[in-house]
Amino acid sequence: MLNPEILRSIRAVSDFYDARKKENIGALGFRRASTLSRLISLIPFLMERKLLIPGESLFFDLGCGDGRVNVFFSYLVRLSVGAETDEWTLDEYQEMRPELDLYLNRNGLMLPPENIHLFSGDSTSKKTHGLIKTRTGASFEDFDIFYTYLTMYEEFGAIISERAKPGAVFIVYGMENIIPRLDGLSILTQNPIERILAIYQKR
Repeated sequence: MLNPEILRSIRAVSDFYDARKKENIGALGFRRASTLSRLISLIPFLMERKLLIPGESLFFDLGCGDGRVNVFFSYLVRLSVGAETDEWTLDEYQEMRPELDLYLNRNGLMLPPENIHLFSGDSTSKKTHGLIKTRTGASFEDFDIFYTYLTMYEEFGAIISERAKPGAVFIVYGMENIIPRLDGLSILTQNPIERILAIYQKR
C-alpha cells in the first residue's frame, strides 16, 4: 500500500501540471502532454501485480517533453529517467520546477525526490542509452517500466521487445477502444485504463 503522504503529493503534482497543459503549439506545429490525473489509476494496477516496486523500480519516459511524467513517477521509483529530442520542450522542466516546489511547500507536501534525470536526445539511440548509463549507472536493459505518449509507440515497442529485460512493462498513453498488438509484448489491459492507457509486458 502506498504511503498516504506520497499519494497526496502525487495528486498535487498532477493538479499542478494538468493546470498547465499546452496543446497544439510548438516548433513542430503540435504539442501533446499526458494528463497526470489519469495516471493515478496506474498505481494500484501496477503495484497489485508487482510490476512496480516502490523505491526499487526504474522508470524511463521515452519522450519526456517537459518531464511531468518523470516528476509523477519519481515518488514511486528509485530512478526516473526521461529523454526528449526537442530541447525547447525539455527546458520547460527547469522553468516550472521552482514554481512546483513552491506550490508543494505551501501545501506542506513532499518535494519530488532527487532521482529525476532528463536527457536531451533520441531515446531510440544507443548513444543516448550510453549517456544515461554513464550518468545514472542504469543500462536500457535495467529499466522496469517504459512510458510514451502515443507517438512512436510501435518503434519504441520494437526496441523494448528486442532489448528490454523479460517482464519489463511498456505503458502507452493515448489509446482508445482498440489496443494494437506489438510483437514480443503481451497486452495486460484488455480495455484501456481511464479509456486512454494501455499496458504491455515484455515476454
